[in-house]
Amino acid sequence: MPLTDTRIRQAKPKKKAYKLTDAGGLHIEIRPTGAKLWRLRYRLAKKENLFAIGRYPELTLSDAREERDAAKKIIKAGIHPSHKRKLERIHQFSDHANTFNAVADEWLERNAEKWTERTYKQRQKVLEVDVRPFIGSLPVRQVTPAHVLDILMRVEKRAPTVAVITNQCIGAICRHAVVTLRADIDPTAPIRGSLKQRQVQHSKHLGASELSGFLQALEEYPGQFGNKTALQLMLLTLVRTVELMQAKWEEFDLDNGLWTIPAERMKNRKVHRVPLPIQGIDLLNRLQGVSGHREFLFPNRSDPRRPASLGVLWKAVASMGYKGKFSPHGIRATASTMLNEMGYREDVIETQLAHAERNKVRASYNQADYLDERRQMMQQWADFLNSQKDGDNVVTLRKSSA
Repeated sequence: MPLTDTRIRQAKPKKKAYKLTDAGGLHIEIRPTGAKLWRLRYRLAKKENLFAIGRYPELTLSDAREERDAAKKIIKAGIHPSHKRKLERIHQFSDHANTFNAVADEWLERNAEKWTERTYKQRQKVLEVDVRPFIGSLPVRQVTPAHVLDILMRVEKRAPTVAVITNQCIGAICRHAVVTLRADIDPTAPIRGSLKQRQVQHSKHLGASELSGFLQALEEYPGQFGNKTALQLMLLTLVRTVELMQAKWEEFDLDNGLWTIPAERMKNRKVHRVPLPIQGIDLLNRLQGVSGHREFLFPNRSDPRRPASLGVLWKAVASMGYKGKFSPHGIRATASTMLNEMGYREDVIETQLAHAERNKVRASYNQADYLDERRQMMQQWADFLNSQKDGDNVVTLRKSSA
């Protein structure tokens, strides 16, 4: 007689396991513990087998019958249903390991060593906010151009620049999936050009005739000593804003006038030695009285254990009346132009700016950092800045013969 839900519910455990039979080989086993387990008895290759379907009441009577019918179709094809279930679990595990999230995590880990901490956190945030919630759980092979376009259009409305970075991240992750045989295409390829082309905004820099006015405005800057000192040190060292604002006191050897920036903080991932002119050493000695007891030269006001944000430099420049006219990063372009006019060798200037050599063959042979030449160059540059700050309007520079 076929089973009913009432009969199953009322079945009580006994000292020994027993079963209640339904039809088509399906029965439910009642264990002494009270567990009620669905089983299917079947024959394959002239041998009797038992297939564990599931547990009651998680699997109702109607559910168990559906599972029985599905299993019989598999058996008819000459396959053990338990074997098929194991294979499906393997596929499910594989699909989970090959989700977009899994490949993205792998991509982030592979690039962590070559990226700066800022770049890593930026990419991580882009994925967490704008990508993972929409396609993270999908097998990466199933991510389509339509998925990507939907994400990009949504992000572009809010932040066009972030949309570009988002597209780069998704493309890089999917290309990594392709080369590791977990995807067939890069879904960003068919939608190239979908984002609006934006004009590149280069860092605004000062011309030679404008430098004196800026230096005088900086000298009269009434804001925080740390912000003023940071801008002055940028002028005297020509490092990038992020390299300066994350600088730690342990990196400085003031007795020998040398600042050594570790590779992990450099854009080109190479240790960078920065010669300090006399004026720079004097500034740092004064700054030590303010933040020398901290880890960072320019600690964050809210949390001194972290460095100050880059935005403080832009705010300082804006308060000096140079908003939209000049960016702190533009200091490097101004100095590069003027040092070339002074007659210094391009290799020396480019090394001071920590620019990577574009010619890879040449870079492999050229490992010099021209420290002595750069010491002379940066001291002359610092002396020139002093003369401009004092109102000397002579702009034409000549390289010292010393």
